[in-house]
Amino acid sequence: MLERLLPDSAAVVATTGDRSVELFPVEREALGQAVEKRQREFVTARACAREALAELGIPPQPIPTGSRGEPVWPDGVVGSITHCAGYRACAVAAKSDLTTIGIDAEVAEPLPQDLIDDIALPEERHWIERFAAETPGVSWDRLLFSIKESIYKAWFPLTRSWLGFEDASVALDRERGAFSAQLLVPGPTLHGRQLDGFRGRWLIADGLVFSAIAVPADGRP
Repeated sequence: MLERLLPDSAAVVATTGDRSVELFPVEREALGQAVEKRQREFVTARACAREALAELGIPPQPIPTGSRGEPVWPDGVVGSITHCAGYRACAVAAKSDLTTIGIDAEVAEPLPQDLIDDIALPEERHWIERFAAETPGVSWDRLLFSIKESIYKAWFPLTRSWLGFEDASVALDRERGAFSAQLLVPGPTLHGRQLDGFRGRWLIADGLVFSAIAVPADGRP
């Protein structure tokens, strides 16, 4: 599904089940003594990443874990990984094509009420409530959560800094399956311009919520 949300320059590999792949020593070290569920997610994500990188002509190589748990991609590559119950995926691209990528998949279930209060700004709660009244049964709150996860994944490689849920305001285009996110903190400078937000796409299908951001190499959102 995520391949429908990203440009053709991105290689996307996804699976609905677990996969097996031989880990490199640095990857095994990053995994440590993780519980079995985390081990399955990690190994499957690395398997998807190997296959996606192969589509870019890059041979198998370690994908270590950074200080905040982010995947560390080979030189000249940008990428993002996501996993949830029943779905794992990786998207990668050459830096000559895309500046950054953020992807996320979530099970399409309502968020706990206390979590909504943590992630949603007043204007976001407004559209969640309006869309829920107009189209009940759709997890609009979970979609917002997914979008903010994608925003962070796109942001972090550019800044190496934290971005809170409250640091970006999301507006949803329900008809086009698109969204825009206005940064409420100073963004990085890309190609001589300060990045003030992101644009992306979203989809709800097969009991899952998907969101994706791809910033072109010229830095325009």
